[in-house]
Amino acid sequence: MERLQADGALVQLSERFTNSAAFGTLFREGMDLVEETAAYLDGAGRTEAKALDRAVSLTYATESMRLTTRLMQLASWLLLHRAVKEGEMTLVQANREKTKVKLSAADPGPADTIEKLPSQLQDLIHRSMSLQTRVRRLDTTIHTPPAEHIAIGNPLVPHLNALKAAFER
Repeated sequence: MERLQADGALVQLSERFTNSAAFGTLFREGMDLVEETAAYLDGAGRTEAKALDRAVSLTYATESMRLTTRLMQLASWLLLHRAVKEGEMTLVQANREKTKVKLSAADPGPADTIEKLPSQLQDLIHRSMSLQTRVRRLDTTIHTPPAEHIAIGNPLVPHLNALKAAFER
């Protein structure tokens, strides 16, 4: 945390992050990935899925559903925090709403099954997992309450008092 020079109010990382260029970049990256995935699944992915054998086709359907679910949860998180940035809601309100967002949703299946999928779908899965990891880390940073700093004074005082008491007898 850092103090504002003008009014002495505390500025939290969460407030600074949602107003930063880094958040704008993350937001665009996330929304672009959602659009790219939708276009793939409705276009080339549909064609590729038809050419797969039955077992891999089932994996394709499962993983594309997991991918879609994961991206929708990430988009929800990003939209909540954009609303904070735009002043449409407070961080406290976003914190309440974000409990509905499951950032651990839809982890992909085993790597050996993912490897059998078309390369473009594999790439989208890996990129979505990378985005999910970054958002989870930010979520923890933004929404973890700051630790309270308790002034403990000089840590030697209790020891000095004990010594003083022992020698006064």
